[in-house]
Amino acid sequence: MKILVSLVSLIAFLLVLLPGPLYKFDVVELGTAFAGFKFGVYAGGAALLLLLVQVIFMRKTVTLGSAATAVIFSAIAIAMPLNMMNTAKSVPPIHDISTDLVNPPEFIAIAPLRADASNPVEYAGEETAVQQRKAYPELATLNFAQSKTDLVKATEQAVQNLGWELVNTDISKGIVEATETTAWFGFKDDVVVRINDEGSERFVDIRSKSRVGRSDLGKNAERIHTLIDELNAVLTK
Repeated sequence: MKILVSLVSLIAFLLVLLPGPLYKFDVVELGTAFAGFKFGVYAGGAALLLLLVQVIFMRKTVTLGSAATAVIFSAIAIAMPLNMMNTAKSVPPIHDISTDLVNPPEFIAIAPLRADASNPVEYAGEETAVQQRKAYPELATLNFAQSKTDLVKATEQAVQNLGWELVNTDISKGIVEATETTAWFGFKDDVVVRINDEGSERFVDIRSKSRVGRSDLGKNAERIHTLIDELNAVLTK
């Protein structure tokens, strides 16, 4: 029983740990990867149940180390997918976020890179905008006094500081485009920053969009906030 509990808990752990890297390196499809989470929860629950049976009926075979390991592996296998599900329920099922919902910044150099993406490069539309306004009302066009050139350079520096891939910089158009690749699943999410020069003020808009998936689990809004914070940090240096 001790070996069985350890084996099932390890399998549960691997079922939630490996889907990301396996998808990232094109070993499995996204649907298969997410299925691993479901089976990981089941296996984690089974491991805890088996451990309970062992404790009740075979107490002499239980050791602190093996029991603790089984509990930790099983808890991770159960908690990670459930946490993702709770996050998904707390945010709208959208994947295209912009500070300007009337005229969102357009992807230029990134557009051909998204040719095979399941989410098209075009803005998701008014339905998405309505959901964003409710979920992220704080996201709005930014206002700066610095020149367009300085803001483009600062944005470029902020992107580099964050470790994102800088795809395109166009000072004349006030455009900076970048891609962030997530560590676990290797998802590629794209960002475009647009800087408009209007007299003594510069207006900055940021758009972040996932290439795959219906819901981004709030990641694109989080990414915009992160970029804003980093841009402000660069400008104050």
